[in-house]
Amino acid sequence: MGLGPLHLLTLAEARERARAAGKLRLDGVDPIAHKHAQRGAAIVAAAGAKTFKECAEGFIRDNEKKWTHPKHRRDWERTLVRFVFPTLGNLPVASIDTPLVLKVIKPLWERVPETASRVRGRIEAVLGWATVHHYRTDDNPARWRQHLEHALPSRSEIAKIEHHAALSYTQVASFMAALRKDTSIAARALEFITLTAARLGEAIGATWEEIDLSARTWTIPAERMKKGDREHKVPLSDAAIAVLKTMREIQQSDYVFPGFKHGQPIGGDALRELIKKLAGDAITIHGLRSTFRDWAAERTSFPREVAEMALAHAIPSAVEAAYRRGDLFEKRRRLMDAWADYCSKPAATGKVLPLRAGR
Repeated sequence: MGLGPLHLLTLAEARERARAAGKLRLDGVDPIAHKHAQRGAAIVAAAGAKTFKECAEGFIRDNEKKWTHPKHRRDWERTLVRFVFPTLGNLPVASIDTPLVLKVIKPLWERVPETASRVRGRIEAVLGWATVHHYRTDDNPARWRQHLEHALPSRSEIAKIEHHAALSYTQVASFMAALRKDTSIAARALEFITLTAARLGEAIGATWEEIDLSARTWTIPAERMKKGDREHKVPLSDAAIAVLKTMREIQQSDYVFPGFKHGQPIGGDALRELIKKLAGDAITIHGLRSTFRDWAAERTSFPREVAEMALAHAIPSAVEAAYRRGDLFEKRRRLMDAWADYCSKPAATGKVLPLRAGR
């Protein structure tokens, strides 16, 4: 049995190899057969090795059947391509450990904790898929409990509460009047958001399958909601129905508010530009939800929980949760009808006053 070339091995190294071969013989193992078996195992292992990127593609392929909206696949792919693949993509999935996961997560954790948390969860899911398929055997280094929670501060410790600038409810009628003079799809989407108090992503991602004009409802699937744990049914006022009928007449698309690209919804930037134009740079689309909430609290006698349900907010109290086991849907319908009426009242002025800092 050859031990190796003289120009690569020292005498001491050759003796060590000879000693190892002698021990195998002592145990009744043929050292040449053992060497061939090791080489064959290495070849098989290399052939069966998967990169993190390959496992991520496998996870998406296996799970996209569960996702009822193509947006979820796009979100997964965009997140991985942007934040994960540059560091982990081409590495063998079996070699990924905690320091490598932290190398991806740490730069995001304090800057954009929501995104960082989502990225961590997706890495954990891909590594879990790889373990199930026997592409890795070690513990999951991306898990939070009893692991990364000891390496990173909690989100509650670092996340700053972001207050979205809101249009005063006393200005919403003039805002809506100006909005209705605009015939663009962005204007109709922004009008629909105002009337339903929906989040931007929920509205621009709305499909006609979610709309029931006869029942006057818009049912947002759980996977498109912020928390992703339950669907949210929105009662539609006459004004909201009018927006939908207008869109039905002028556009043929799966999306209620289609974008320029075929098969894609309108982008959020178009709506952000429009609200800045009509209400000033300080006003945000998300702030329209606060506009609705302020109006409900200050100008109506509807119970607080009805307005909170209309906004699909989490229930803050177990007592309150028990009190309102239903979704208070009919009360919410009356609330949204009242809101639509208020939004359509003649404005004191035909001009929306931009809300600047200090006003």
